[in-house]
Amino acid sequence: MIRWVIVIFLALMLISWFTPFLNKLGFGRLPGDFRFRLFGREWFIPLTTTLILSGVASLIARLL
Repeated sequence: MIRWVIVIFLALMLISWFTPFLNKLGFGRLPGDFRFRLFGREWFIPLTTTLILSGVASLIARLL
């Protein structure tokens, strides 16, 4: 159980480090990434970006 917590923590750290770089490449502004205001807060649902990044991660995992 603790192993999964560590893996999730490290994955979140990597994502937060690479977010500015991915935004420069256009991720987060793809068709299918939803950004809207509700109850005075801005909400962001990156559906297309998530699918593309998980596909890339899957390809990398298969090659290793």
